[in-house]
Amino acid sequence: MNAIADVQSSPDQRNMPINRVGIKDLHLPLAVRSADGVQHTVARLTMTVYLPPEQKGTHMSRFVALMEGQTEPVDAPRLRTLTAEMVALLQSHAGRIEMRFPFFRTKSAPVSGIRSTLDYQVCLSGEIDAGSYCHTLEVLVPVTSLCPCSKEISQYGAHNQRSHVTVRIACNEQVDIEEVIDLVENQASCQLYGLLKRPDEKFVTEQAYDNPKFVEDMVRDIATALKADPRIGAFRVESENFESIHNHSAYAVIEYP
Repeated sequence: MNAIADVQSSPDQRNMPINRVGIKDLHLPLAVRSADGVQHTVARLTMTVYLPPEQKGTHMSRFVALMEGQTEPVDAPRLRTLTAEMVALLQSHAGRIEMRFPFFRTKSAPVSGIRSTLDYQVCLSGEIDAGSYCHTLEVLVPVTSLCPCSKEISQYGAHNQRSHVTVRIACNEQVDIEEVIDLVENQASCQLYGLLKRPDEKFVTEQAYDNPKFVEDMVRDIATALKADPRIGAFRVESENFESIHNHSAYAVIEYP
């Protein structure tokens, strides 16, 4: 019986390495371990490795096989192990796993206490390069912002908007998803809830009015809190405020260092 040719492992004559090659947008069920316990969600995965110039192609099926065999809840230590296993399986010295998924929290309304669920977008990334590992956590947190200028110049009322704050941190130690969410929500004019009764709506409207924030205030206040956390080596804070009186957004970014 003739052996099946392994074309991907054949030599390549162009002498051109590939920085990242692999699979993108693989959808799989995922269990995530965080401060509140284990949560089941669905992730979109991008998995890549470095390909040396002499190798024609990588083994795409091995990426999928690795994740199909993954049964443990994913947290920072588990992602590091998975990234190392992927690099070894693909016989490379560098590789990256990126997991994007919706993350849910049950929240209690501020007055009535009625409970509801709010979703956040999360990305976990693990990367190995020449023996060095980097873990990155990114969380998109929706919040309310109220314009200080509008409040100052108006006899009554002030325009507010829903804002998307995206925080990406490179972690020296474990930082839970919930910690990032809490940090951002505490720096906003007001946080969001999935369900509110009339007394709750009155409360959040007045809280936002009493706590106005420019987009500049949002990123500066969040960056100040992140910079004070010794577990965080580098970060990027981005806020997009979807303006209620304009057909464009207000936008600001801080990157450190």
